[in-house]
Amino acid sequence: MEYPLPTAARRYVAEHLHDDPAQLALQARRYPGLPVPDLIRQIQARQKAKTKIPAWAENPDLVFPPTLSVEQASSARTAAFKASLVQGQRLADLTGGFGVDVAHFAATIAEVHYVERNAALADVVRFNLTQLGIENVQCHTGDAVQFLRNTPDTFDWLYLDPARRDTAAKKIFRLQDCEPDVLRLMPLLLHKSRCVLLKTSPMLDIEQAIQELRQVRRLWVVAVDNECKEVLYELGPEPAVDPERYTVNMLRNGQQQEFRLNRARETRAVARYAEPQQYLYEPNVAVLKAGAFKSIGTAFELLKLHQHSHLYTSDVLRPDFPGRIFRIRAVEKYDGAALRAHLGPDNRAHVTTRNFPDSVAEFRHRTAIKEGGDLYLFATTNLEGKLMVLVCEKYH
Repeated sequence: MEYPLPTAARRYVAEHLHDDPAQLALQARRYPGLPVPDLIRQIQARQKAKTKIPAWAENPDLVFPPTLSVEQASSARTAAFKASLVQGQRLADLTGGFGVDVAHFAATIAEVHYVERNAALADVVRFNLTQLGIENVQCHTGDAVQFLRNTPDTFDWLYLDPARRDTAAKKIFRLQDCEPDVLRLMPLLLHKSRCVLLKTSPMLDIEQAIQELRQVRRLWVVAVDNECKEVLYELGPEPAVDPERYTVNMLRNGQQQEFRLNRARETRAVARYAEPQQYLYEPNVAVLKAGAFKSIGTAFELLKLHQHSHLYTSDVLRPDFPGRIFRIRAVEKYDGAALRAHLGPDNRAHVTTRNFPDSVAEFRHRTAIKEGGDLYLFATTNLEGKLMVLVCEKYH
């Protein structure tokens, strides 16, 4: 595709940015002078990017790669967070992709190197960086391993986000199955830099990763709107015996919920238990992914409802808790009629099941309660092993 897009092509993309691509394909004959299939792919990619990188999606000067590269790219918020973790004069992003991370690194690091083996994608990023006015990034087309072996430079930081798809485009999670293989590459990485930032799938078990990587100094579990997006590991030649784990949940309102722990503090923590009190606390997914099942309760002086529920309660409000907070209005048995008595005529409520034999779908079928409304029902198990449902209203 021609860079930059001709004026008529740019106008077509701008006018149809929010239209259905399938309908646009049916109307392609109305635009005989335009490469409509290519422009529809531009529109599809921008639509995919609208939530993740809104400023780029609305920028008419940029060119977009196929949607898969957009799907695999970091969001602007997570990229900015990663950039806040690094410092120094020189960084290399060894798995450059669509360049969202490298564009944010460039705002923090004086000299940034972008490495991408897909030549067409690298051309797109090179063009886009120019359009964005980013001048301190050097783009390299080629393999990350060869780049490291051939460059005479050393770096303050190396960043990797290994590809997590096999040749059949199936998602994979084991470190040794990703490309490049960080476990095999570790000696070269640490020869070229004393700090490596590694992004992995949130599906990868943290304990397993620490054991396999061996060089972990600390790590961050990053969620956006309570959806776990990535786990970041700082690697170095002097690993921590018990790496500190930082959890971050980025909220829609721009705020962040944060918590930190390590394995030793979690092991020493002693959970205290109680029946439901005035408030109910549900940790965010980053806290749970990091393994804070007891230390989160002791840190905020909360009581746990059950060993396996990971729900907490208190009579004193803890407004800084990293998760959702509810006021408990009632505690009921698992009985549809009793629960519906708390609801409006449309019988709607949000339902969560924790340490409970039925799924949310089974719960709704049994109780005839539909999704929606202002109340929240937490179906769980009490200290005596009996089923209970907490009828709650959201505090925040």
